[in-house]
Order: sequence, then C-alpha cells, then structure tokens
Amino acid sequence: MAAQLNTLLHAACEHVCPVPPVAGAVSVLRRRVAAVLAEWRVCPGIVDDSLLVVSELTTNAIIHARPPAALRLSWVRGDGDEVLRVEVTDAGPPRPEGQPLGGVDPDEHGRGEAIVHALATRHGIRVHPGGVTRWAELTAV
Repeated sequence: MAAQLNTLLHAACEHVCPVPPVAGAVSVLRRRVAAVLAEWRVCPGIVDDSLLVVSELTTNAIIHARPPAALRLSWVRGDGDEVLRVEVTDAGPPRPEGQPLGGVDPDEHGRGEAIVHALATRHGIRVHPGGVTRWAELTAV
C-alpha cells in the first residue's frame, strides 16, 4: 500500500508528438503544448517560459536539422519538486557547421540557445546514433 501511495505522490505525465518540417508548425505545436500543460495543471509560473522553450527548440530542429523530429514533454511531480522537461530529437545537422542558411536573415536567428539557457533550470544536448536531442528543464518555484 505504501508503494502505491508513493507512486501516486511521484506522478509523472508524458506527451510525445512529431515536429513537422513545415511553415507554421511551431505555432501549432505551441497551441498543442499549451493545451497539454493546462490538462496536466502545470503551475502557471512556468507555462509561458516553457512555451518559449518549445518554440526555440522546435524552430531549431525545423531550420537547422534533418527530419524526422519529435517533441517530448515530461511533467514530474514529487516531494515538493515539479519539473517540466522539454526534449526535441532530430536526425542531426543537414549541413556542415558554419555554412550559412540560405534565405534566413541572421538578425532574426541565433538567439534561441541563449533564450533557452536563460529560462531553463538545466539544459543540454545529447548526441546519439539516431541524431541529436536538445533538452531543457523548467522547475516550478
């Protein structure tokens, strides 16, 4: 019985969805994530920041990486801790480092990583045989 109660106290939710490499995908994903976070009753203090992190990580996957890409959200509630983890996994970079993006205004891009670092409690990149996963964790205060 204690184990079941402990499991309920340490509840976790997870949501996974594809990141289509098309114009308008980021706004659709933001709306979807907002609905999921509302359903999970994620504390309002991190919802806006998490939507911005989702936007930055998914935009990065669409613009800078090869498809397919997927977004994974994990909401973990434990002993006073509430952590939202945002992960975007893609198939890796499509071009060599330093090669300019055709048709992309450099003044409009390049700040995403700094934004994620500023908003996240923890963040990182994991390179694996299937591609690259960029992740960020936001902790409820």
